[in-house]
Amino acid sequence: WLGALRFDNLALRSLPVDASEDGGPRAVPGACFSRVRPSPLQNPRLVAMSLPALALLGLEAPAAELEAAEAEAALYFSGNRLLAGSEPAAHCYCGHQFGSFAGQLGDGAAMYLGEVLGPRGERWEIQLKGAGLTPFSRQADGRKVLRSSIREFLCSEAMFHLGIPTTRAGTCVTSDSKVVRDIFYDGNPKSERCTVVLRIASTFLRFGSFEIFKPTDEYTGRKGPSVNRNDIRIQMLDYVISTFYPEIQEAYSDNSIQRNAAFFKEITKRTARLVAEWQCVGFCHGVLNTDNMSIVGLTIDYGPFGFMDRYDPEHICNGSDNTGRYAYNKQPEICKWNLGKLAEALVPELPLEISELILEEEYDAEFEKHYLQKMRKKLGLIQLELEEDSKLVSELLETMHLTGGDFTNIFYLLSSFSVD
Repeated sequence: WLGALRFDNLALRSLPVDASEDGGPRAVPGACFSRVRPSPLQNPRLVAMSLPALALLGLEAPAAELEAAEAEAALYFSGNRLLAGSEPAAHCYCGHQFGSFAGQLGDGAAMYLGEVLGPRGERWEIQLKGAGLTPFSRQADGRKVLRSSIREFLCSEAMFHLGIPTTRAGTCVTSDSKVVRDIFYDGNPKSERCTVVLRIASTFLRFGSFEIFKPTDEYTGRKGPSVNRNDIRIQMLDYVISTFYPEIQEAYSDNSIQRNAAFFKEITKRTARLVAEWQCVGFCHGVLNTDNMSIVGLTIDYGPFGFMDRYDPEHICNGSDNTGRYAYNKQPEICKWNLGKLAEALVPELPLEISELILEEEYDAEFEKHYLQKMRKKLGLIQLELEEDSKLVSELLETMHLTGGDFTNIFYLLSSFSVD
């Protein structure tokens, strides 16, 4: 049944691919992708499958032969066997991690399999997370384990059904292969099962994809692997805008600066709306580095995420976040900061004075507008909009904070009513 997938790997045709076949960890200059091969797993078997997510790819598991279909999914979506038309590759990107430029990062545990044309002609990138070593694995092993994979699978699909832009999860496949992990970070490592998640999105390109051109950072001394390669930056902008923002490409095809400004304005607004959605459901991403920010405005890379049970504006869901940089109430300002880093990465194709003005004019206004719209709906304020609504929302949240109010249940109950 997986033979029905129609691959058309536009990204690999549009962006430079590393000529080296060295599979070990290394710097990858002058390229956006490196070809890789998934590492086989022992006895792969299906843990979970999202049929609605797989339907995006035009897949429908045959009900009469479900057991055979699940075995086939485990075989191909573990990486043990490659689908016809698949071209495995790892994406090169950089990023600011906890505010500091980290240099080359890249897909250390994820692999692009290719792009599948859906039943209505839409294009979906499919990716395996946890499929083994890539040139970007550094000191890691390229593997993910069952507990983290289940979390990503469930949250990806939950966020979609909450109406929040997100990557999707098609399958979760575990195995008898083992890796050692310090589960509680207490110095007592244990063996865990290697597990792979099939991720689905229009693209997994991110802000950090454009940071591979960054010159030497004045604070960390690190630089991007493709510094001084503005030709590749132009290729990436052409690819991203023409593929994912075709209306912008069409409107400004004769003026690249105006086109790039319109693109930056749109991703600014999408990002503002995305973080407003997070704030309205009490979602904490946990690690909002620039390499975890989608270039099309999706929630990506579910690591140490969490949902607040009780309203605490300073809630931190990442045990490694010692300073609270990515606390719940910091998410809007951090996403704006990350957009500032994207703006820097687009120079000279978009002058900084243009992008900074766009960011100041658009981000806060779009966030506040979308946030208030969502919160009005949660409170049932659907017939009338008043200036005092913002004050009402903030006072309710303050009351919840002081009284230990349950964030999710209170808004679930309130959303059951409407106020004239």
